[in-house]
Amino acid sequence: MHPGRSFPHHLFVVLLILLVPQLCLSQAKQSPPAGQPKNAVAGRSTFNSTCAACHGLDGRGSDKALNIATSARVRGFSDSELARIISNGIPDVGMPAFRTLGPDQVRAVVEYLRSLQVKSDAGVLTGDAKRGQEIFFGKGECGSCHSIAGEGGFLGPDLTDYAATNSSDGLRDEIIRSPRVPSHGFRPALVTTTRGERLEGLIRNEDNFSIQLQTADGNFHLLRKSDVQSCEHRDGSLMPANYRERLSNAELDDLINYLMKTPNPGRPAAPAKNKDDYE
Repeated sequence: MHPGRSFPHHLFVVLLILLVPQLCLSQAKQSPPAGQPKNAVAGRSTFNSTCAACHGLDGRGSDKALNIATSARVRGFSDSELARIISNGIPDVGMPAFRTLGPDQVRAVVEYLRSLQVKSDAGVLTGDAKRGQEIFFGKGECGSCHSIAGEGGFLGPDLTDYAATNSSDGLRDEIIRSPRVPSHGFRPALVTTTRGERLEGLIRNEDNFSIQLQTADGNFHLLRKSDVQSCEHRDGSLMPANYRERLSNAELDDLINYLMKTPNPGRPAAPAKNKDDYE
């Protein structure tokens, strides 16, 4: 363009048509979505690159790590506690330390995690945990098979860490699920030995030569099949299938509240387990 000549008007219009959409797109990329804190947007990028491989993009866990979006225990941690866990890790459960992340990055990840928790379907817990404890060890008879923090029965899985990987809605579904099919290691049976002894419990292991049976008192009995007169496998699971009728909605709320607030909520939870492990 020669000095003194004005810029052609039609070329200026063409440049506006080409550049304005690009400028708008650039601003859209830099601006956080409506209602989401700016810091959480930065945290999302860090979360996706450092945390999502184990905890999932939605924070709901995998076979490698627990659900941190709907877990009542994780929700109960303060922001500073979460920041310390991110920075220092939890070696006992395989959680690595991310010491390369600066304080601002860690705060951003915590803020983004809070946004995931807000989006989760865990909802607000209703019911009363104290009444739920009474139901667990009383009317519900859960404590006859399951234990929490060392208190309760032996035949069912320990439920102390159950809430770490499950939402309240998921827990309700498990309680009222029917029919139930026992998984391996939880099959009920009545064994009669050649000496006339009758043992009732769960078959934990069985092969061509032996049966390992656990009775309600917690004792294990390793029996040679040559010493077994009969082994009657019972249909179904020891877990009742009538909790929808046995407990009212209010009592279910109380029981779920107790299970979601199991003792020692500050203790790091174990990695996620297979659902069948809680049958």
